[in-house]
Amino acid sequence: MKNQINLNVYSEIGKLKKVLLHRPGPEIENLTPELMDRLLFDDIPFMKVAREEHDEFAKVFLDNDVEVFYIENMMAEIFDDSEVKEKFINQFIQEAGVKSEIRKVQVKDYFYSFNNNQELVEKMISGIRVEELTKIEKNNLRDYIMNEYPFVIDPMPNLYFTRDPFSSIGNGISLNHMATVTRNRETIFAQYIFGFHPSFVNQEIPFWYNRDFPFSIEGGDQLVLSEKVLAIGISQRTQPDAIDIIAKNIFESESSFETILAFDIPKSRAFMHLDTVFTMVDYDKFTIHPEIEGPLSVYSLIKKGDKIEIEKEVNDLDKILAKYLGLDKVTLIRCGGKRGIDAGREQWSDGSNTLAIAPGEVIVYSRNHVTNKILQENGIKIHVIPSSELSRGRGGPRCMSMPLEREKL
Repeated sequence: MKNQINLNVYSEIGKLKKVLLHRPGPEIENLTPELMDRLLFDDIPFMKVAREEHDEFAKVFLDNDVEVFYIENMMAEIFDDSEVKEKFINQFIQEAGVKSEIRKVQVKDYFYSFNNNQELVEKMISGIRVEELTKIEKNNLRDYIMNEYPFVIDPMPNLYFTRDPFSSIGNGISLNHMATVTRNRETIFAQYIFGFHPSFVNQEIPFWYNRDFPFSIEGGDQLVLSEKVLAIGISQRTQPDAIDIIAKNIFESESSFETILAFDIPKSRAFMHLDTVFTMVDYDKFTIHPEIEGPLSVYSLIKKGDKIEIEKEVNDLDKILAKYLGLDKVTLIRCGGKRGIDAGREQWSDGSNTLAIAPGEVIVYSRNHVTNKILQENGIKIHVIPSSELSRGRGGPRCMSMPLEREKL
């Protein structure tokens, strides 16, 4: 098929060929100070500028021969099939937590009032305010209580961080179970894209993990270090039980992966995912938040025949990486240069969260100028994008992108 996409992600740095994004939209304008905790934001981005910045992000890909796909476009194409559209709408309403039977009917009718499928998808993402629907006659306690809340369906402002709902690993995906109800709805889009989009039909895509598994795991904690080695963070958002499951499924397959390194990182907002403190930028170079540079507890899960051997290793990060990547040594490029003010500031705006589009070539936020200079001093080519609004969502270039295809190293 001309438009077929063959998943192929066996590294963090192989030349990027295809990537999945979501352009931020009205969902971020539905954020209010009162709802920021519920919707996992620390600040409120300005949509107009956020979109301009995101377009600059997409332009870097296009200028470097990377094909860009958008979640909203792919979902709109899926909705050309009326049966799939009906199934999705019913599931979406259920998982959005619409409890009132009257509201369920109203929401479904409202969704079907859209003649343009892309506008429908964008409305699902942006959320439905109470005033957008006809007032209902309150005849039970639930209707009275829900009437005080401003949304019939919550917005999905985190969706422009496409890294988290699923991860491309080798020729398969981890369809993740997100740590919060707020974000778990995002994984429905991936479920339908890989199940029904023409680019993936007639393919037997292995699912290393599935969204209906009970333990949480998110894409920001999943890094493909080589054809044989994965790194997964045990973090605020990823449970060790999920890593056990994903290891079993990958190792029982014909996949080339033989080792999973489970990094036990601090369980805090500042260390939300593994890729907020550590990303690969070249064959032997990594960004690192200085706060985790000391001895780390890392658990190696190694495929041994039909068994998995687990060993706890306590060592410095550079030595662990060199050992499992078969290198004499690796260079750790410190966010902000060293512990202190610069590191703290630039870690907050994801100075460690880079996206490699080729070995030694990465996309970075402009605001992290101290770290960016250090990257260049270490021979890394940087593509700098504006970031005053995108960074308010607490995620960097890697967070905002999901590679679908990279060239093998």
